[in-house]
Amino acid sequence: MKRPAALLFSILFAAGAIATSAQVVPSATDRQVTITAGGMASVFQPDFSDGANSWVCVGASCPNSGNFYPVASAGKYPLFGAGAYVDLRMRRWVQFEAEGRWMRFNQYRDIYQDNYLVGPRLPVFRFRNATVYAKALGGFSKMHFDPGGDYGHFTDFAFGGGVDLRLTKRLSIRAADVEYQFWPAWGNSTLSPYGASVGIGYKVY
Repeated sequence: MKRPAALLFSILFAAGAIATSAQVVPSATDRQVTITAGGMASVFQPDFSDGANSWVCVGASCPNSGNFYPVASAGKYPLFGAGAYVDLRMRRWVQFEAEGRWMRFNQYRDIYQDNYLVGPRLPVFRFRNATVYAKALGGFSKMHFDPGGDYGHFTDFAFGGGVDLRLTKRLSIRAADVEYQFWPAWGNSTLSPYGASVGIGYKVY
């Protein structure tokens, strides 16, 4: 967990540096740079079940000494977890989001997934206190496969969107956030977890 945590702290530090430099803007100008940090609860379909047909053998010596690779398959048990996000708004159409998610609850056969992603966030539509947004993130995910301790780190691309509701000048609710992930190099195949999150955010600057 040390390397992912360091990555998130680095993003926060960089965002803080940008925010500090923005303070030299004359007071008569509307503040454009804002930073919102929040927490969220998520439910995800891991796209892997570790069942009887979840591993395939590749090689002339199967099944005795061949190489076994995992195969994507809808899991019977969705994963639940907690996460954190940071939204950096530099201009109306220049925004970024970083998120970390730890899907550790309701595990089946010790399967779990952690996500560490960052990328652009686009405010598609605003209506009163609601902002509808889209996002395209990239990074990596960690996955634990089975009780035997098999795990790996994988490139992860995520596409999705949601709705943020502003409650006060600083407090907001992440009413809905949906995300579809694509892991292009997962074992001898690909993986496509997907899920939804809700959360609460606080504008720290």
